[in-house]
Amino acid sequence: MDQSPSNIQLIFALKTAVAAPILGAFLIPFANKISVAARNTLAVALGLVTFISAAWLLPGTISGLAINYSIAFPLGFDFILSADMLSVFMAVISSFVSSLILIYSIDYISHYENQTEYYTMVVLFLGSMMGLVFSANLLWMYVFWELTAFASWRLVGFFRSDRDVLKANKTFLVTVFGALCMLAGILLVYFDKGCIDMRLLRGENISNVAAFLILTGILAKSATLPFSTWLPDAGVAPSTVTALLHAAVLVKIGVYAYARIFGVTFVAAPEFSQAVLWIAGASAIVSAAAALVEKDIKRIIAYSTVSQIAFIFLGLASGNRVAFIGGLLYILMHSVAKGGLFLCAGIIEQKTHNKDITKMGGLFKTMPITGVSFALCSLSVMGIPPFGGFFSKFLVFKGATQNGTLGVILMFLAGAIMTLLYLSRMFYLVFMGQEKPDSPREGSIVMVASVLALALIGLSLGALIYYPSYYVDLLTNQLGVNLQ
Repeated sequence: MDQSPSNIQLIFALKTAVAAPILGAFLIPFANKISVAARNTLAVALGLVTFISAAWLLPGTISGLAINYSIAFPLGFDFILSADMLSVFMAVISSFVSSLILIYSIDYISHYENQTEYYTMVVLFLGSMMGLVFSANLLWMYVFWELTAFASWRLVGFFRSDRDVLKANKTFLVTVFGALCMLAGILLVYFDKGCIDMRLLRGENISNVAAFLILTGILAKSATLPFSTWLPDAGVAPSTVTALLHAAVLVKIGVYAYARIFGVTFVAAPEFSQAVLWIAGASAIVSAAAALVEKDIKRIIAYSTVSQIAFIFLGLASGNRVAFIGGLLYILMHSVAKGGLFLCAGIIEQKTHNKDITKMGGLFKTMPITGVSFALCSLSVMGIPPFGGFFSKFLVFKGATQNGTLGVILMFLAGAIMTLLYLSRMFYLVFMGQEKPDSPREGSIVMVASVLALALIGLSLGALIYYPSYYVDLLTNQLGVNLQ
């Protein structure tokens, strides 16, 4: 291993990105003993340290440096952290959006109970995500996978009513069922190959049984049919939690695992990828149709998440390098835009004390910044140029049409049209029309600034990927993905 000063710094950054949020989460209750301000400051600082550490790795991975850290354990279950373009890409996205959510939370949850547990679980959730994306050992990926399930269980049940606890238990049971199936698939790989170090398994074939067991865990965590019902129900949680689960971290774990396991590591049978495409296509249409008739603002955005995750699977499973990179860029664009939509919904819900979009209207006149932010994020999710969402969706469709089945492509085209319809409907009912006599004013400066920042980032990212072929070459060459 290269022990040059620069590489030592990168390994330190890699360890910090994982250790700081996981260990720091347990310091938050002690900081609360000092003061509320100390607790909030520590939580935000841990988010920012994680983001800075992940971003520090970016130049090294772009230049092709090997950044690895390992601790030996018996039977090949070594704890291995490895940074490449894919893991750093996911870590930077997740930690950035999570940090903004933590900043937004300072005002948003200031009048709720259980605040100390909330910050502890959000930071632990972030740390678990960092451990998962940097794990090069399948077993340790599973361990961090389950840690995210525990943290999300506590966060979804934040308000502690019987209904909230029921929804939290549903989230936990569905995702843990999938995770146990995934564990069975990992064990099959171990018994077959005698190894679960993904760096050593690159290019190896994986049996259909093991592949479908692992896929079950991925579909459950990413809220894809037939496991999608837990995600809209998780809307009982605070909007910051739904933003974290839907946009920044939880459902992205599934698509990351698919990209890592089936895009970079193993070679699966062609029928496996075809099955994923058909499942994703069905998920895109069914969830988009549900969003068209739903009235609850957070459930609409949740159904939208299920639909958009399917587009990411379309990119990753098409077997085409352009579509694959489009899927990765889709993760970035969706994280930013959907995070903004959920945080906008949080402002709206907190100010109107209402989630029913048919009982709103005219809010643009009294909440113009929130309205503009909501519109910009919606346009990115729709895939309207020049937003970043347009370029990612374009790459996905461009690559998928070269390798995909016509029926699958038509399903996703229908899903894209429905995306435009349900987001337009939601914006019109909430922000347009007659102003209500008791229409609220804007949220706090911190909350409004957070959603505006995400909206403007979504717009500016369109300029950054105006030449998408650069990113296709960069990411595929660095990752070494075996695609056409």
